[in-house]
Amino acid sequence: MASQAHSLSYSGCNFLRQRLVLSTLSGRPVKIRKIRARDDNPGLRDFEASFIRLLDKVTNGSRIEINQTGTTLYYQPGLLYGGSMEHDCSVLRGIGYYLESLLCLAPFMKHPLRIVLRGVTNDQVDPSVDVLKATALPLLKQFGIDSESFELKVVRRGMPPGGGGEVFFSCPVRKVLKPIQLIDPGKIKRIRGMAYSVRVSPQMANRIVDSARSILNKFIPDIYIYTDHMKGINSGKSPGFGLSLVAETTNGTFLSAELASNPQGQGAAMLPEDLGRNCARLLLEEIYRGGCVDSTNQSLALLLMTLGQQDVSKVLLGPLSPYTDVPLPHYDQLGQLKVVGEVPRSY
Repeated sequence: MASQAHSLSYSGCNFLRQRLVLSTLSGRPVKIRKIRARDDNPGLRDFEASFIRLLDKVTNGSRIEINQTGTTLYYQPGLLYGGSMEHDCSVLRGIGYYLESLLCLAPFMKHPLRIVLRGVTNDQVDPSVDVLKATALPLLKQFGIDSESFELKVVRRGMPPGGGGEVFFSCPVRKVLKPIQLIDPGKIKRIRGMAYSVRVSPQMANRIVDSARSILNKFIPDIYIYTDHMKGINSGKSPGFGLSLVAETTNGTFLSAELASNPQGQGAAMLPEDLGRNCARLLLEEIYRGGCVDSTNQSLALLLMTLGQQDVSKVLLGPLSPYTDVPLPHYDQLGQLKVVGEVPRSY
């Protein structure tokens, strides 16, 4: 392998995305060893290899070396270049898995990013495109990332295991981020949602809406849940249905919850009534947790605060999600972004 004297060294497959994203933002190469070394199927998974290929596309001059077994990865980041491109995501994970990282990288590219992502738009593991559109985009606008070209659109919906979805994402370039002061979440003023169904009866979405409203109507009258039933080529390759809900507060905070049906051929069949009620309860739990940023976007908010100007940013968070509660990047006394180290729990 090439000279790796100044690279940061890690072990294991945990936090692979965070490590590669922070490496790209800081310009520090990383070497990750023992990736599932003791597993029956050792090395990188297909969705992780697809993520590395995506990083290679959005950068210029990156150097990536992987050993034969896939258990050791060396990544030397190049320049964040951007531009127009397409990428086929692995159907083992949702498009949200890739989109979360692009939201961190896109504002700092040389050219505005315009990308088409294909794969699974809604699943039970990663944030759906609907939730990221309703919560992450308003959060980025708080940091001053906004223009007419700032867009996230679902062109086709795709459910696991077949996928077949398509998403268009475009983001402007911002050299400097605004500091934020998000310390008062406000009161819930309305709830919006999207009940979707593909390759099943359109009535499924209506049944989801009725069951979700049966719980939410007890708390607030301003509720509107849209139904989205895509047909033909726009409906992907697998049947499924689901619901995403977003509660908006008087101060512009967005809190979200979502549920999707079990993939075709996996697990027990799920009734749309049960899914709607469970999703409504998840939203109520998210509201109870509080904070000015929901659980899905906590790590995004903290990262953008770190990358902002040398000014005070404040954000009020509810209980930290497991994804957020890991060592975070911070600046040293010389103002250099450090990828390792503990950060105090008071943000």
